[in-house]
Amino acid sequence: MLTAAIIKSLQVYGIAVVVSLIVAVLIKVLVTVTSRLEQRKPVQEVPTGTVCPVGLGVPEEDIAALSAAIFAALGPHRILHISESAHGWAIGGRAAQHSSHTPGHAAGRSNR
Repeated sequence: MLTAAIIKSLQVYGIAVVVSLIVAVLIKVLVTVTSRLEQRKPVQEVPTGTVCPVGLGVPEEDIAALSAAIFAALGPHRILHISESAHGWAIGGRAAQHSSHTPGHAAGRSNR
């Protein structure tokens, strides 16, 4: 009885070792494949062009930070236009938020 339990536990241990080795090899293969896929050609030349006009109220520091972040994340790209967004949707969203947070009588509320 005790011998059968020891043999069964060794079998389970052996299966766990084999599965662990298979998973380790699979992870190693995936790491190798993805590292080869991620290797990019070095940037030969940074494209230069005219500077886009900056919209009113956009600080030049923000433009520089955005350009550096885009270049770091995506590589050399050209920014065509930076300006403030249209205010139509922003005003509607702010109005909806403020009206939902204002105290007072609203539909479904009591006048306590």
